[in-house]
Order: sequence, then C-alpha cells, then structure tokens
Amino acid sequence: METKRNVQIVIADDHQLLREGVKRILNMEKDFEVVGECGDGIQVVELCNSLRPDVVLMDINMPVENGVVATERLKEFFPEIKVIILSIHDDETYVFETLRKGASGYLLKDMEAESLINAIRSVVAGHAYIHPKVTGKLINQLRRMTYLDPNGIGGGDQTPKEAGVKYIHQPNSPLTRREAEVLRLLAEGKSNKSIGEILFISEKTVKNHVSSILQKMEVEDRTQAVIIAIKNGWVTL
Repeated sequence: METKRNVQIVIADDHQLLREGVKRILNMEKDFEVVGECGDGIQVVELCNSLRPDVVLMDINMPVENGVVATERLKEFFPEIKVIILSIHDDETYVFETLRKGASGYLLKDMEAESLINAIRSVVAGHAYIHPKVTGKLINQLRRMTYLDPNGIGGGDQTPKEAGVKYIHQPNSPLTRREAEVLRLLAEGKSNKSIGEILFISEKTVKNHVSSILQKMEVEDRTQAVIIAIKNGWVTL
C-alpha cells in the first residue's frame, strides 16, 4: 500500500523569527512538512524550482522582489503550486491583487495557529480561503465595481441597473448570464430576497441559481464563489 506524501510547504518571509515560529507550528502536524524557507521573492521561485512543494506561504513585503510579483512568477512557472499570502496587511487592494496573480488564499499574521492549519488544509483540498477579517473589505471593494457586458459595455435592458461588480464573460466560465447576474449581486452582499426583487424572479429561483453556481464552481459558500470568479478573471477591477 502506497504511503500518502505529506503536504510539503515552503515559507517565504524576510523575518527569520516569524519563519521559525510558523515552521514549528506546521511541523507539529503529522501530515505537514516544511521543506524550505527564504527571505525574498527571487529565492522563493528558485526554491520551488528545486523542491516543487505543494504550498508556499508568501509574505508581501519582502526585499529584492515583493510577494505580489513573486506570486505571479511562481504561478506562471509552477501553476500546480498553491500560494497562500500570509501578511500583516488587511487592505482589500492587496487581497485583490494577489488573487488576480494566482494566490489561493489570503491570511493575516495575527491569526491563531489552528486557523492557519485549517486554512492550509482547505487550500490543499482545492478551496480558496480568505481571512474573515478581510472578507468584509473584499465585499466593499466589489460594491465599488461596475457591471459590463461581454463587450465591456454597460448592461442593456436585461442587466440590473445599479452599480455592482464588473463581470466579463470568459470562454472558460461555466456560468450562464443569469447566474453571472446572481453572482454579481451575491458579491454585493444581497440576500436571496433582494436578488429576486432586483432581477424580478422568485426567491426560490434565486436559491436554485445559487445552488447551481456553487455546484458548477465546486465551492461550498458564496464568498468562495466570488473569490474563484476573481481568480479566473470573470470578476475584475
């Protein structure tokens, strides 16, 4: 019987003390193994080239090359490696930018050890994970976006009139136009009842659309659906 490989992790942070602390926490888990660590964005790409870890915990503020640039380069060369941002910044701009560059998660350094472990497990399982403290700010940022049709033009008669997320249909999107409209309103924090009123459909129909969105995107909740849409370029600034 083949033994399952431990989740191999690289830590990229320019503070050695923090790296040591995170390393101790993760190595206490039987299925986790920290296989490398470094202090700048150039080194992390080089490490991943030789070690091919499953996960990189990436700081944003690093010398030589910051975590945003390093994330983009890492996902370009090694798309199978999961990148999780571990930062002190709770600004939604950083969240959006790193998600757009390919990160699968955004965590804050003040989170508890158990939450860090659970977040890594969630990302390894194929989910996106955003620290609860920045989720609200993420939604507020989405509210400031504008909705566009496939040609990048403000919506026609069938499109909700109020401002919301910018949705651009991509060939790889599994969503119908109506589902995309529901997703837009979910991102604004609308309830099923409110979505029904805006789109002139029943609350039951909205629930059916939400279930279809979650199933098609293979996620468990609404926030994850919005995050996946951002990562895939269906929702953008």
